[in-house]
Amino acid sequence: MTDPKPVDTWLTDMDGVLVHEERAIPGASEFIAALQASGKKFLVLTNNSIFTPRDLRARLLAAGIDIPERSIWTSALATAQFLDDQRPRGTAYVIGEAGLTTALHEIGYVLTERDPDYVVLGETRTYSFEAITKAIRLIAEGARFIATNPDPTGPSQEGPLPATGSVAALITRATGVAPYFVGKPNPLMMRSALNRIEGHSETTVMIGDRMDTDIISGLEAGLRSVLVLSGSTADHEVERFPYRPTRVVQSIADVVPLVTALS
Repeated sequence: MTDPKPVDTWLTDMDGVLVHEERAIPGASEFIAALQASGKKFLVLTNNSIFTPRDLRARLLAAGIDIPERSIWTSALATAQFLDDQRPRGTAYVIGEAGLTTALHEIGYVLTERDPDYVVLGETRTYSFEAITKAIRLIAEGARFIATNPDPTGPSQEGPLPATGSVAALITRATGVAPYFVGKPNPLMMRSALNRIEGHSETTVMIGDRMDTDIISGLEAGLRSVLVLSGSTADHEVERFPYRPTRVVQSIADVVPLVTALS
């Protein structure tokens, strides 16, 4: 990281960077404390649309990481903001949980099965065949198709679970209509996060554990990036990609000194 510009704002992924399921990754709480001590604005980003920021704050606090609710930005919030910009106070048929439905309610959307403007697909641990069938029929009748994120699987203690990307592929196969994915790696989510904290791409760093979502979305949004090897992408896999992060480190603990050095 030889860029002479100081770092004014930080963006970081959550799963694989700060936590594994319910457990904090060593160095995570120290990293957040260093950011707060520096006075720099930051956001924790997640493609998970299941939980509201309040829920996520409580889960992180239980793991020993104290992050204000206002500093958490989810794909559900980014999706709601996108829909509010595109078609204010519209209607949607939603497959998802409280994180997504709450975000849409708060921007004034009506959730309905009757001739909705959009079908919005988010993440849930209990995908319903009946709900998926309804979504397919509504899209076939003309509803626009939006999905919160393209992740094909999500983590669980028992192993990977099918996630939004996999269910979106099923619906696309049935309808011939591909969704617009709002979450990472769409740089739209990065730009909405920057706008939220009044950040600028030239003075912001993105931290993530996945080359194919976190790092590429940071790159396409013009940010410097740090890949931590505590999550999805392993060290030997980095060279397979045609792009590189600005820096590769073992874990978030190695980023703590950078907060001071780059500020």
